[in-house]
Amino acid sequence: MRTTLASYLDDFLSRDNEAAFADTQGLRVRRWSYSHIAKTAFQLARELEARRIAKGDRVLLWAGNSPEWVSVFFGCLLRGVIVVPLDRQSELGFVQRVQKQVEPKLALCDTVTSALVEKPLPVMELDDLNSQIAHHSSNSYSTTDINSDDTVEIVFTSGTTAEPKGVCITHRNFIANLMPIEREIKGYLKWERLFHPVRFLNLLPLNHVFGQFMGIFVPQLLGGEVFLQESLSPSQIIGTIRREHISVVIAVPRILDALREKIERDSEAHGKLPGLRSALAASAGRNFLRRWVKFRTIHNMFGWKFWAFVTGGASLNPDTEEFWQRLGFAVIQGYGMTETAALVSVNHPFKQGRGSIGKVLRGQEVKLAEDGEILVRGENVSAGYWKADGQSRIPKSDWFPTGDVGEIGEEGRLFFKGRKKEVIVTSAGVNIYPADLELMLCRQAEIKAGTVIEFEGPHGPEPLAVLILRDIGANAEAAISRVNELLAAHQQIHRWFIWPSEDFPRTPTQKIRKQVVGEVVRAELAKAAEISDPAVGSAINHSNDLVEIIARISKGESTTFDPSAKLGADLKLDSLGRVELLSALEDRYQLDIDEVAFHDSTTLADVEELIREGGHEKELPYPYPKWQRRGPLNWLRIVLLYLIVLPITRVMGWPRIRGKKHLRNIKGPLVFICNHVTMADHALVLLALPRRFRTKMAIAMDGEQLREWRHPPAGTRVLTRLLNRLQYFGVVLFFNVFALPQKSGFRQSFRFAGDAMDHGFSLLIFPEGQRTKHGALNPFLLGTGLLIQKLDAPVVPIRIDGLWELKKAARHFARPGEVSVIIGQPVTFSGQEDPPAIAADLAERVRGLDT
Repeated sequence: MRTTLASYLDDFLSRDNEAAFADTQGLRVRRWSYSHIAKTAFQLARELEARRIAKGDRVLLWAGNSPEWVSVFFGCLLRGVIVVPLDRQSELGFVQRVQKQVEPKLALCDTVTSALVEKPLPVMELDDLNSQIAHHSSNSYSTTDINSDDTVEIVFTSGTTAEPKGVCITHRNFIANLMPIEREIKGYLKWERLFHPVRFLNLLPLNHVFGQFMGIFVPQLLGGEVFLQESLSPSQIIGTIRREHISVVIAVPRILDALREKIERDSEAHGKLPGLRSALAASAGRNFLRRWVKFRTIHNMFGWKFWAFVTGGASLNPDTEEFWQRLGFAVIQGYGMTETAALVSVNHPFKQGRGSIGKVLRGQEVKLAEDGEILVRGENVSAGYWKADGQSRIPKSDWFPTGDVGEIGEEGRLFFKGRKKEVIVTSAGVNIYPADLELMLCRQAEIKAGTVIEFEGPHGPEPLAVLILRDIGANAEAAISRVNELLAAHQQIHRWFIWPSEDFPRTPTQKIRKQVVGEVVRAELAKAAEISDPAVGSAINHSNDLVEIIARISKGESTTFDPSAKLGADLKLDSLGRVELLSALEDRYQLDIDEVAFHDSTTLADVEELIREGGHEKELPYPYPKWQRRGPLNWLRIVLLYLIVLPITRVMGWPRIRGKKHLRNIKGPLVFICNHVTMADHALVLLALPRRFRTKMAIAMDGEQLREWRHPPAGTRVLTRLLNRLQYFGVVLFFNVFALPQKSGFRQSFRFAGDAMDHGFSLLIFPEGQRTKHGALNPFLLGTGLLIQKLDAPVVPIRIDGLWELKKAARHFARPGEVSVIIGQPVTFSGQEDPPAIAADLAERVRGLDT
């Protein structure tokens, strides 16, 4: 029988080198084994001991999701030190108020947050955790003085405008919820072997208790692997699911909405949306396997191992739940809150009830108060809240009031109705649940998102709809009219407000901050002398968001919004700045934006239009082929390299190779950079390199040229089209090339490069972006610096000499030694170095290689 969470570390050690957690650093994926997590936790506990941080002391854990975060969490509980986890995006004033309350002895941060910690509190950076604790033993650490009633963490759940409130969670609280799930899972472990390892994609912050529960504890009960990802862009989520062979996604409901919207947008762009909706309607009542076959194209998009979403932290739109279930995916909802150690109820993966938030976990009791409020009792319920004087306050009643209104249906299933404080009680004493109205609003084609708040009308409290429209010209009145036809008389919506941004303010778990929304709406209403038009509001504009994001990226102080301002000439955003802006907008609005549309002359008005349209990609994609790396084609590629490419290159070039000694004791993968003179450069470099690099090399090529070969422009003659495609397949097969665009489209290219290195391929890049026209070295593109910074791999500079003279003389054969390939010493760059500085440094290294 488990009594503390530390017992799970014994399981970690027994799994040894099996992968436990993975995340991305820059463009590379790194994996931590179960034993690495445990041993790092033991070392961290000893580091705390050396710092004289003892049982009951508090430490701030203010960092993004990472394997280091998990090790630190376990290390603290081994020592009996209380963790105070904070969201990475927490407002500084909030953090300072928390710090004042708990009086921590140490702050464990990442690079971003460490500079914000209020001094003189000591700081340890997680980015360099292993080196800081390497001198400590990694042997097991004794926890004899830790018991089940000791506090594991204090989770602060509010406080941007009020005093933060910290919930104390004990070992007993966690164990009470974990043990029923552990017992249930044991019955399915024999089947897990068929799918091992079960991989989870965790999109929840680990500072949130539900994120910890589903991202740390439940997966390890299956010996699973958890991939930690920060980006919430739908395309990146789908890409990760497919690439990493994810089985289960852990996310808040809004992510399921965003992924659904992406599938519908993509279908609409190809004229297939009516067919998709018809197929979804026809799939009602069909069995699981028939749905998989019917929607095999969508399942292939995600990868055939993916089968389920686990969602919580907010209510899920029933339409979205039905959408995924009809496609053949399982949707597992859980309900709980911080005070109940994440869970009160959860749906069984194979015994789900539509619209239900599951059955109550064993060991807990739930009942409804007279007003419908959900009351909970059990050992999972927190002992109380942390007070400023350092004492924990015990609840007066055995029953914990959740503040949520619910219903208990058949078979004991729990149904969520809404937050008690959000229920609108009319002057007639009738309750209006905003969630019911919001569901109807979000079903209307004109409305992208909507929420309902209480408004004091002439006859008492009434609902006011706050809307985000899909288009500026969308008819909100018509949408409201259709909704009212479906609502009861007391639910009718008579007033609405058009929200002046592309999204509502949200919590880290993506709940709408209704209090903030209400304050903004009431402030706008107060400005009006009188309200005669029910459609109170303003036209949609995204200027505030854009100004804020662009100012942060460019480190400027401009607060004005000029729709005609160009990203390049006016806002001074170079290619790196545009990539950062694009990523920020995608994560902010959870949509996919066509990167090809982001260039120097793109205006802010263009950006707004892209956001409104949902960012659907309209340009032909750059090619990133992988088929040439698989099975017989990979062997054929290597055979062709040695039978054709290298012999011809040796006969035609007769190169002199220098500096090969610099690669003698170095293993890959590496990044090779070289000056660009002719189309034969890559063949010369391959000839100069040792065999272990030749056969596992991916070569970056002009993305625009590669795309034109793969997708010839409309109107291209049939013969030319055929020749272009033959060129494409030939160069891919012989040289394993991928697209590296010169103007836009960098992000996907960079991700592809990182994935190639994760699979053991070295990279060959020509940083000039084009062949020299004068023999001298062209300036290196800034994108090269960004790519090197994010790849975190040794870089080998190479220079080809003598080829320019051969080219000028129009000679195709060189005399022995007339052409030289010079290999320089490998160099590494820190992830904190400036990309332009990296590009400039590499150019000097190539220029300075001895002839």
